[in-house]
Amino acid sequence: MLISNSPRRRWRWLAAASAMLMASASTSHAQTAVDHQRFDDLLHRHVINGFVDYDAFAQAPEFGQYLASLDKVRLDGLSEDERLAFWLNVYNAYTIQLVVEHHETSSIRNINRTLWVLRLKGPWSEPLVHAAGRTLSLDDVHHAILRKEFGEPRVHYALACAAVSCPPLRSEAYTGAKLVDQLNDQGKRFLRESPTKNRIEQASKDMRSRVVYLSPILTAYRGDFGPARQDLGRAIAPWFDGEDRLMMEKGRFFQLETDFDWTLNSQAQARRLKLM
Repeated sequence: MLISNSPRRRWRWLAAASAMLMASASTSHAQTAVDHQRFDDLLHRHVINGFVDYDAFAQAPEFGQYLASLDKVRLDGLSEDERLAFWLNVYNAYTIQLVVEHHETSSIRNINRTLWVLRLKGPWSEPLVHAAGRTLSLDDVHHAILRKEFGEPRVHYALACAAVSCPPLRSEAYTGAKLVDQLNDQGKRFLRESPTKNRIEQASKDMRSRVVYLSPILTAYRGDFGPARQDLGRAIAPWFDGEDRLMMEKGRFFQLETDFDWTLNSQAQARRLKLM
């Protein structure tokens, strides 16, 4: 390529070449995954069967470092699975931070109470989340981002809302590479392996008659699984077998809600309730 002797043209060429080099460098170093290793290590060490050692998180400097790192993440160029994993970790990590920050030991619903009555905003509307350059509440992450932007109903198996009856918190961070397997495993743990939260019982001696007891989480967000009444049953059917699965797929069941226990999902409470 010939470079003009004109100072103005030479300057324009150098500016254009510099811009191309910077763009090329930016592309070659574009982020393709978010580093959740600190959170993953903490979850491995301080979460057992979904129950959390909140004191350990409060005392771990790497937890604060992980939270600070979330605000620096830029999501442009990341795959949908990577972005979804990011926001799931944001929600779960900042739920832990909410409990830690308020020194709560009994129930997340005690946070931001006045005279034992939940304030209008409640704990989930506190703007404590700093992620991807934004300041958000847990409600923002849950409803405006996870539910609205992704349209993935399996997030309801993955959000650990700090209560005994919530889906269990995994002992590992979500990642884009493993997200499908992780969400499917969460479905198994929440739908099949937690009978106080979700279960199917025989209604009578007639084996064709079943009662499905579902978590209030599923019934509250029924619309996320599809517009028809039967859509929720069809969505959760793959986690069941035989007659139960067939019944769910055809929508032939009676539905009741299980009780919801807001006791904090701490290891201390689990020991008190003899859950671990």
